[in-house]
Amino acid sequence: MKSSASILLAFAVMATAHAAGDGWLTSYSEALKTSQKTGKPVLANFTGSDWCAYCKRLDAEVFSTPEFKKWASKYVVLLKLDYPHYHKLGAAEMKEKADLMAKYGVRGFPTIYFLKADGKAFGMYGYEPGGPLRWTAMADRLVNPNLKPKG
Repeated sequence: MKSSASILLAFAVMATAHAAGDGWLTSYSEALKTSQKTGKPVLANFTGSDWCAYCKRLDAEVFSTPEFKKWASKYVVLLKLDYPHYHKLGAAEMKEKADLMAKYGVRGFPTIYFLKADGKAFGMYGYEPGGPLRWTAMADRLVNPNLKPKG
């Protein structure tokens, strides 16, 4: 019984290592694999969650809302790439994230890239006031260009 509990605990730790909560993955490679499996593009959120004011606004006004979560579960794979100032990252994680910033030319936060399953970017977005419906309407034009505009 003890070994079964240990195995379950190990799986739980492994699962949380790649998930930031609320459906957000934190592993770039895992997000691309999930995109390949599901056929959904990756919404890659380059953020400074503990210091960037507009990142905090985007999270509070859009990403944390039920409207966004419903939209995201239907259309995208969520990837959170966090670059905190007050929480220290390990050396390997820092290098991977620095490489991703360089690969996509990220110069500020928040930056949202929409990626194909092969990692190629096909759209970019950021913070825009107006709440989740306005934000997802713009994202829809990138992710689902054949959808008719709402309203």
